[in-house]
Amino acid sequence: MIKLSNIKKSYRTTDIETLALNNISLEIKQGEFVAVMGPSGCGKSTLLNVVGMIDSVNEGEYLFNDQSISRLKESQMVEMRRNHLGFVFQSFNLIDDLSVYENIELPLLYQNVPRSLRKAKIREVLELVGLDARTKHKPGQLSGGQQQRVAIARAVVTDPKLILADEPTGNLDSKNGDEVMDMLTTLNEQGTTIMMITHSAVNAAKAHRIVHMLDGQIASPSSNTEASAT
Repeated sequence: MIKLSNIKKSYRTTDIETLALNNISLEIKQGEFVAVMGPSGCGKSTLLNVVGMIDSVNEGEYLFNDQSISRLKESQMVEMRRNHLGFVFQSFNLIDDLSVYENIELPLLYQNVPRSLRKAKIREVLELVGLDARTKHKPGQLSGGQQQRVAIARAVVTDPKLILADEPTGNLDSKNGDEVMDMLTTLNEQGTTIMMITHSAVNAAKAHRIVHMLDGQIASPSSNTEASAT
């Protein structure tokens, strides 16, 4: 599904150029759950932004379902993100003035999904995340764990091929964090490919594979059986 070949990404200021990704090559297959770990500043979030078609690259090739993303125009990348990707962030990124229902509905509105189908899909994901009784609540009326569940519902309501999760439990206590990880695991078992950035070894252990990063490079990709044996 995802193939990165010799990816380089740098950021330039007036005084200095920082190489955030240095010759990254990585493949993620359909249905995989991959965790990316490493110290702060090692390039994890930049890698996620490249895979999420938010950041372009300076060098290298990115194939998504055998299509070259590196050569797409910005408008084409927006369309790809809208139709194929779902994002879950540490800070939830919900719109405070909208209800739970309206926050989840937004991606479907962008896709011009008919109203009757929107209602059915929203009902389905609300049941999945256990918030079908909270449709009229605003984000400020929910706990952190509930807000993250809304964010997950919004990410999956369009049936994305890939979910990109950036520290999805970072702002949650252990109980709510466990519930969020259980939901991501369930989605993966249902066939959704997941790439997750995390500092938590416990959360990473739920993935099929852990990719370790250091100084903008992949230090060591490993299976979880290998990781737990060391």
